Amino acid sequence: MKGAQGPLGIRLIDVGLAAAVLIAVEISVVTGGGPGAAPLNARAYVLGGILVLPVLLRYRWPRFELIACSVLLLLYYTFDRRDISPAPLLSLPLYDATVAGYLVLAIIIPAVFMLIGLFVVGASTHQGLVSLAATFLPQIAVLFLAVTLGEVVRSRRALAAETAQRLRVADEEREAETARRVAEERLRIARDLHDTVAHSMATITVQAGSALHLLDGGDTNLRRALTAIRATSKEALAEMRATLGQLRTPASADQQTLAGGLDRLPALRDAVTAAGAPVTVEIEGEQRPLPPAVDQAAYRILQESLTNVLRHAGPAARATVSLRYEPAALAIRVTDDGGRDGQLTGGPPPAGGGHGLTGGGHGLTGMAERAAAVGGQITAGPRAEGGFEVAARLPAGEAR
Repeated sequence: MKGAQGPLGIRLIDVGLAAAVLIAVEISVVTGGGPGAAPLNARAYVLGGILVLPVLLRYRWPRFELIACSVLLLLYYTFDRRDISPAPLLSLPLYDATVAGYLVLAIIIPAVFMLIGLFVVGASTHQGLVSLAATFLPQIAVLFLAVTLGEVVRSRRALAAETAQRLRVADEEREAETARRVAEERLRIARDLHDTVAHSMATITVQAGSALHLLDGGDTNLRRALTAIRATSKEALAEMRATLGQLRTPASADQQTLAGGLDRLPALRDAVTAAGAPVTVEIEGEQRPLPPAVDQAAYRILQESLTNVLRHAGPAARATVSLRYEPAALAIRVTDDGGRDGQLTGGPPPAGGGHGLTGGGHGLTGMAERAAAVGGQITAGPRAEGGFEVAARLPAGEAR
């Protein structure tokens, strides 16, 4: 109920506090007789109630609350004065204004009222300084305590907010440091992997070239296979170096310089075919440029799928790649006939007989992650007629 707000931001707690201030003011009105005081009648009670109305707006407009109460009290003293203390009315507005940060205003207003009161009461009653001090000291103490309490609350809130901000900044810095260390470790692993694999790929390329030179017009199928090996190893080595270069220079990664798209599908088809698994490519719909991330994801899915054909279905398998360009998506379908031994592209069924995107390796999982990264989805599993099928659907809006 405390947080519920009505019109003008008035809360239930504000109504309760206004009622408490009203009681204190009316008590002061009843006891505020004396020389020159207006008579105690219904008008005096009504005017005392009007003085409290700005307190209802304390939550949304604390500065207006203090100024309005001060102006109404000054008008009350001027036109229908009862000898009431300003403390019952101004204590809560002074606290609210101080908490809101209006400390100077909260000091000036009660100081002005006290000075005017000392002058008026001293001139009208001819009391001595000691008597005036005894009369006004309790009021001054109450108003001072209201301002002091407001400043203490404001300072504690500011300190709590500053502490929370520092903790938040510390958490962000700690997360940034953790991310930096993870990135550095990944870069180190990438460098080690590059040094290891690059040496092997370079060796394969050189040996394939040497074998081609020694064949000198030998078996055509063997020359085709060696040529495919040399071309694939060169391409893989160049791509690995380009990827590592992006890791070393974040600016280049920000430019989305993605290596590999569907424009390389013919070379991939020729390489897999030369390795012994003939690949047929079928394209439906009007070909169009794809967003770079989708283009690369589509190529990587095809690359992994055809690699799995060679790895699990065997070199005698036949694969079919189907690309269907839809208005807002690209549908990919890779199937194989299972090869000579009937093995599935996705590997042997996992324990329990299930078939999905999980298994002993990471190929199918990587394809699923690539599809999800661009907002697509992928399914994979054995075909009823034998072999394996990978189907993906990627969003393919206008290329930027």
